[in-house]
Amino acid sequence: MANEWMFLVLGLAIVVLLGWLGINSIRMSREKMLEAASQIERQRQLDEQMAALQRLQAEAAGRMQTMTESFGQRQGDLARLLTERLDSLQNRVGDGLKENVKETTENLSKLNERLAVIDAAQKNLTSLTSEVLTLKDVLSNKQTRGAFGQGRMEAVIRDALPPNSYEFQATLPGGKRPDCIIRLPNDPRPLVIDAKFPLESVTAFREAQNDEAKKLAMVRVRGDIGTHLKDIADKYIVRGVTQEIAVMFVPSESIYADLHEFFDDVIQKAQRARIMIVSPSLLMMAVQMLQVIVRDSQMREQAHLVQMEVGKILDDVNRLRDRVTKLDTHFRQAQEDIVYITTSADKVARRGEKITSMELEPENTGVVTELLPRAQLEQSELL
Repeated sequence: MANEWMFLVLGLAIVVLLGWLGINSIRMSREKMLEAASQIERQRQLDEQMAALQRLQAEAAGRMQTMTESFGQRQGDLARLLTERLDSLQNRVGDGLKENVKETTENLSKLNERLAVIDAAQKNLTSLTSEVLTLKDVLSNKQTRGAFGQGRMEAVIRDALPPNSYEFQATLPGGKRPDCIIRLPNDPRPLVIDAKFPLESVTAFREAQNDEAKKLAMVRVRGDIGTHLKDIADKYIVRGVTQEIAVMFVPSESIYADLHEFFDDVIQKAQRARIMIVSPSLLMMAVQMLQVIVRDSQMREQAHLVQMEVGKILDDVNRLRDRVTKLDTHFRQAQEDIVYITTSADKVARRGEKITSMELEPENTGVVTELLPRAQLEQSELL
């Protein structure tokens, strides 16, 4: 009995299992069918999408073709435009480069000219520096400084006066030898020029660093120049031998200006001693005035020669006038003779015309014979 129930339960279990398996297989087959149907639907949708995609691809290919053609045309236009722009830009760049090269060449040429000017100025500065150094060396030595002042004075005199109007290092009757004498016209007394100037004290005055040193230098300047003025007055102003004034030459314009600015008492002392202090420019002016005086004197000396030559010219003019008057008289006489000859010829021609116009008859031949000698006689009288 128990086995039967067991077999019954087992059978029921088997039946339940088989039913479950059937239901499960049916469910699985239904799911497979649904899945297959969904796959078919998906395939159909996929096919539709693929067809739409192909259609879109074809449209895109057409558009790409159109765009490619458009891009090709635009690329050609762009290339042509770029070529034109590049050509224009190249021309402008070339013109600009040529202009820049031309301007650069001109600027370099001007720069070379300026460099040449600068080089010349530098050479002049170098030469001037060497000359200044040489001048400093010259001025530092008393003997060379005297030769420097003498040289400047001699250059001024030589440039302005004729050689017979001056003499350097001449000996005066008293045995004194001034630096230069100038001979004035119509006056045997020469004008004396002294070129030795006491420069040490003036240099010390100009290089003084304080008031005390400057005062000491000013005292030294007054003493040295005063002594030099006294020497010039004693040696070169001799009554009846030289002129009553003498000239002291200062070889520098700046020193001359300092003397007038700071040492007016020295200038007045020189004037009282009848000594004229001159700078190179003032000496040049004085020499030019002397040149005018010498030239005027020479003109006065040669005036009688000029008058003699003018008298000879007047004599020649008078002789020429007499000869022209005689020639004019001859011409007038010849003209009057020609007029008389023309008048006589006209009378003879008129009388000949009268004779030829007469009508003579054969029986009057005797009359003609008498008229012909008479006509010949009248013609000879006219001639």
